Amino acid sequence: QVQLVESGGGLVQPGGSVRLSCTASGRIFRINNMGWYRQAPGKQRELVATITSDDSTNYADSVKGRFTISKDNAKNTVYLQMNSLKPEDTAIYYCNADGRTSPFDLRTFASWGQGTQVTVSS
Repeated sequence: QVQLVESGGGLVQPGGSVRLSCTASGRIFRINNMGWYRQAPGKQRELVATITSDDSTNYADSVKGRFTISKDNAKNTVYLQMNSLKPEDTAIYYCNADGRTSPFDLRTFASWGQGTQVTVSS
Protein backbone atom coordinates (compact mmCIF):
# COMPACT_ATOMS: atom_id res chain seq x y z
CA GLN A 1 0.00 0.00 0.00
CA VAL A 2 1.17 3.50 -0.81
CA GLN A 3 -0.25 6.46 1.07
CA LEU A 4 -0.21 10.10 0.04
CA VAL A 5 -0.59 12.90 2.54
CA GLU A 6 -1.15 16.48 1.42
CA SER A 7 -0.60 19.65 3.40
CA GLY A 8 -0.44 23.39 2.91
CA GLY A 9 -3.97 24.36 2.00
CA GLY A 10 -5.96 27.16 3.58
CA LEU A 11 -7.53 30.55 3.04
CA VAL A 12 -5.62 33.01 0.89
CA GLN A 13 -6.49 36.38 -0.59
CA PRO A 14 -6.73 36.93 -4.33
CA GLY A 15 -3.28 37.58 -5.73
CA GLY A 16 -1.68 35.67 -2.90
CA SER A 17 0.44 32.54 -2.87
CA VAL A 18 0.41 29.16 -1.21
CA ARG A 19 2.52 26.03 -1.49
CA LEU A 20 1.07 22.56 -1.29
CA SER A 21 3.10 19.50 -0.35
CA CYS A 22 2.38 15.81 -0.82
CA THR A 23 4.49 13.01 0.59
CA ALA A 24 4.23 9.40 -0.47
CA SER A 25 5.01 6.57 1.94
CA GLY A 26 4.73 2.82 2.05
CA ARG A 27 5.95 0.14 -0.29
CA ILE A 28 7.61 2.23 -2.98
CA PHE A 29 10.32 1.07 -5.34
CA ARG A 30 9.95 3.79 -7.92
CA ILE A 31 7.59 6.67 -8.53
CA ASN A 32 6.89 7.29 -12.20
CA ASN A 33 4.52 10.24 -12.11
CA MET A 34 3.21 12.62 -9.50
CA GLY A 35 0.57 15.23 -9.98
CA TRP A 36 -2.01 17.58 -8.61
CA TYR A 37 -5.68 17.62 -9.46
CA ARG A 38 -8.48 19.77 -8.13
CA GLN A 39 -12.21 19.61 -7.73
CA ALA A 40 -14.37 22.67 -7.23
CA PRO A 41 -17.93 22.42 -5.87
CA GLY A 42 -20.28 21.09 -8.52
CA LYS A 43 -17.47 20.39 -10.97
CA GLN A 44 -15.51 17.36 -12.06
CA ARG A 45 -11.99 16.70 -10.87
CA GLU A 46 -9.49 18.24 -13.27
CA LEU A 47 -5.77 18.03 -13.86
CA VAL A 48 -3.70 20.91 -12.53
CA ALA A 49 -0.11 19.80 -13.09
CA THR A 50 1.96 16.65 -13.40
CA ILE A 51 5.65 15.81 -13.24
CA THR A 52 7.37 12.67 -14.48
CA SER A 53 10.37 10.76 -13.19
CA ASP A 54 12.62 12.68 -15.59
CA ASP A 55 11.13 16.01 -14.47
CA SER A 56 8.95 16.64 -17.49
CA THR A 57 6.02 18.83 -16.47
CA ASN A 58 2.54 19.45 -17.80
CA TYR A 59 0.11 22.15 -16.74
CA ALA A 60 -3.51 22.97 -17.28
CA ASP A 61 -3.87 26.08 -19.43
CA SER A 62 -5.67 27.86 -16.62
CA VAL A 63 -2.63 27.69 -14.32
CA LYS A 64 0.27 28.09 -16.73
CA GLY A 65 2.59 30.87 -15.66
CA ARG A 66 1.09 30.96 -12.16
CA PHE A 67 1.65 27.48 -10.71
CA THR A 68 4.87 25.48 -10.55
CA ILE A 69 5.15 21.78 -9.80
CA SER A 70 8.37 20.34 -8.44
CA LYS A 71 9.53 17.29 -6.49
CA ASP A 72 12.12 16.02 -4.08
CA ASN A 73 12.92 12.44 -5.03
CA ALA A 74 14.78 11.74 -1.79
CA LYS A 75 11.66 12.63 0.20
CA ASN A 76 9.09 11.16 -2.22
CA THR A 77 7.46 14.56 -2.09
CA VAL A 78 5.82 16.71 -4.72
CA TYR A 79 5.10 20.40 -4.34
CA LEU A 80 2.74 22.83 -6.00
CA GLN A 81 3.70 26.49 -5.73
CA MET A 82 0.60 28.53 -6.47
CA ASN A 83 1.04 32.24 -7.18
CA SER A 84 -1.31 35.00 -8.33
CA LEU A 85 -4.23 33.02 -6.99
CA LYS A 86 -7.72 33.76 -8.24
CA PRO A 87 -11.12 32.98 -6.69
CA GLU A 88 -11.66 30.40 -9.43
CA ASP A 89 -8.69 28.45 -8.05
CA THR A 90 -10.81 27.61 -5.02
CA ALA A 91 -11.09 23.84 -4.82
CA ILE A 92 -10.01 20.73 -3.01
CA TYR A 93 -6.57 19.83 -4.30
CA TYR A 94 -5.66 16.18 -4.57
CA CYS A 95 -2.25 14.59 -4.98
CA ASN A 96 -1.76 11.57 -7.21
CA ALA A 97 1.20 9.25 -7.72
CA ASP A 98 1.90 6.05 -9.60
CA GLY A 99 4.85 3.73 -9.89
CA ARG A 100 6.20 0.34 -8.91
CA THR A 101 6.19 -1.33 -5.53
CA SER A 102 9.04 -3.79 -6.05
CA PRO A 103 12.16 -4.24 -8.19
CA PHE A 104 11.45 -7.96 -8.44
CA ASP A 105 8.12 -7.89 -10.19
CA LEU A 106 5.90 -5.60 -12.20
CA ARG A 107 3.40 -4.78 -9.51
CA THR A 108 2.36 -1.16 -9.66
CA PHE A 109 0.53 1.33 -7.52
CA ALA A 110 -1.66 4.33 -8.20
CA SER A 111 -2.72 6.32 -5.19
CA TRP A 112 -4.63 9.44 -4.27
CA GLY A 113 -4.30 11.67 -1.26
CA GLN A 114 -7.22 12.72 0.89
CA GLY A 115 -7.24 16.27 -0.48
CA THR A 116 -6.52 19.69 0.94
CA GLN A 117 -8.82 22.69 0.67
CA VAL A 118 -7.61 25.89 -0.94
CA THR A 119 -9.96 28.85 -0.69
CA VAL A 120 -9.17 32.10 -2.47
CA SER A 121 -11.28 34.89 -1.09
CA SER A 122 -11.00 38.40 0.29
